[in-house]
Amino acid sequence: MTSKEQKLSKLAFRFGLLGLLGHLIGLLAASLGFSDYSGQGFSFFNFSLSELGQYGHSELAVVFNGGLFFGSLSLVLFALFALQNSDGPWVLTSFSVLVASLLALACVGLFPVNVYHLHILGIEYFFYFAAMSVAAYLIYLLRRRGRPKRFALRGSLLLSGLTLGLLLVFILMAHTDDGMVANGTWFYHDLVMVEPRPEIRFPVIMEWAALFSFMGWLLSLVWTQREMRRLD
Repeated sequence: MTSKEQKLSKLAFRFGLLGLLGHLIGLLAASLGFSDYSGQGFSFFNFSLSELGQYGHSELAVVFNGGLFFGSLSLVLFALFALQNSDGPWVLTSFSVLVASLLALACVGLFPVNVYHLHILGIEYFFYFAAMSVAAYLIYLLRRRGRPKRFALRGSLLLSGLTLGLLLVFILMAHTDDGMVANGTWFYHDLVMVEPRPEIRFPVIMEWAALFSFMGWLLSLVWTQREMRRLD
């Protein structure tokens, strides 16, 4: 690697870890300090992402939204630095779309569910762009099979396939009446506003599963920046 590529890789790695750490701190703090109107604590089985950042509903909403906003912007910088070391057009495509998905996620933190329509647009476009980014990355892995890859770790293909599958399932649920929620916009309305609240809500579980899988996929990309110098 050239000295310029090494600097870009180092910056990408640092901003990537910082962004993921920001997301993690915001999530942990908000979930541990969460208490809804009835005094019920947070559960990943029946409370959605939006409710953690809902002012007047979540006590540490500002921490969660701040982590989501600044963490996503830090990850945008990771993607912008990393794509400059691209070793193929599909990496460039994946990381370019990744920037769009992370900006949409930043908007989810900037505009909480109290600003309903902007918040919902942010969530929708985050999932759309995230799925496209992972799909482009999968093409990159498949087209470079058997050849050295700068942006891949052992198990990247499996993790990417799982992540894309979960993202697509959640997107399809948002546009299909599956008997649990209405389709389209009402899907997101019921994801937040449904009462009485059941103990287990499958759409909420799928939302968190897709999000955590995506963050795990992002971590693998960030880690490639640390390992990249071993390939050159």
